[in-house]
Amino acid sequence: MNLRRAKEGENADWMSFLSGKLVNIPLWDLAIPGSHDAMSYCLDRRSPVLKSESRFLQVLDRLVPCFTRPCVVRWATTQTWCISDQLNAGIRFFDLRVACKKGSKEALYFSHGVYTLQTVKEALSAVAVWLQQHSEEVVILVCSHFYELGEREHRHLVSFITGLFGHKLCPPQVTPTLRHCWGSGQQVIVSYDNEDVVKQHKQLWPMISYRYADSPDPKKVISYLEQQKAAGRPAEFFASGLNLTEDSSYVVHHPCETMRRMTMKAVSLLLGWVEVQRPGPQSTCLNIVCGDFVDLNEFPAVVIALNDKLLMENQR
Repeated sequence: MNLRRAKEGENADWMSFLSGKLVNIPLWDLAIPGSHDAMSYCLDRRSPVLKSESRFLQVLDRLVPCFTRPCVVRWATTQTWCISDQLNAGIRFFDLRVACKKGSKEALYFSHGVYTLQTVKEALSAVAVWLQQHSEEVVILVCSHFYELGEREHRHLVSFITGLFGHKLCPPQVTPTLRHCWGSGQQVIVSYDNEDVVKQHKQLWPMISYRYADSPDPKKVISYLEQQKAAGRPAEFFASGLNLTEDSSYVVHHPCETMRRMTMKAVSLLLGWVEVQRPGPQSTCLNIVCGDFVDLNEFPAVVIALNDKLLMENQR
């Protein structure tokens, strides 16, 4: 096999270790590990519950914030590693839920039920620094949800992104392969969940499809993803979410549970499903695989290893 491998546990430069025909195929035909709600490792326990949450939860937050906010953080926290650690582990797709925090000096944060402590500028600047040190790695940043963002905030965000990454941005007018990205110095693909903004900025990609089951049951998650596979894959980037989703009933019936504990109980089953998948252009192939708590059970390494199958097929 011509696929060069990094030492065990070292996935910081896994793209640069790919060889053979894999560097010449579109990135949407590779297996790429992703992080669901990537910034939820730094949720602010003092933050009020967002108005996008249910009316009941907002009222409860006003009455008993000392109970509501810790509960929300327990279930909304889906990552424990900071963004640089996730990059070092091999994560290359980041689900970034942007929010405007009115009255704050730095208006743009992230959110998942509540606001994060880290700002958009701080997080994306950390990505930019990391990319300078890993010149053959390519990341996909998906900006979505946009809680309380108006036209002014969108302009500010896009201006910051384009100014920060500059020539490193890979536009949607090209078919991105590692060979192309290495030759052009393009390391960042930005998917933006606002059609009007995307139409105005040629550097931005439209929203990448994200498949998830919206269930706390890992068996239902797998069943849903199998149904999606049978229906065929998009022609370009798409993500398959291994993430579990709690509902109010589950929370009430599991008062001592947390999102991490729920995920830990399911991770072996979910990763077992991943191990038998394959990347590629065929209708049943996967592309981006996203998970919660990407530090569990070497999730990034399991996804990255799927590319071995693609290389072996290309060598036949």
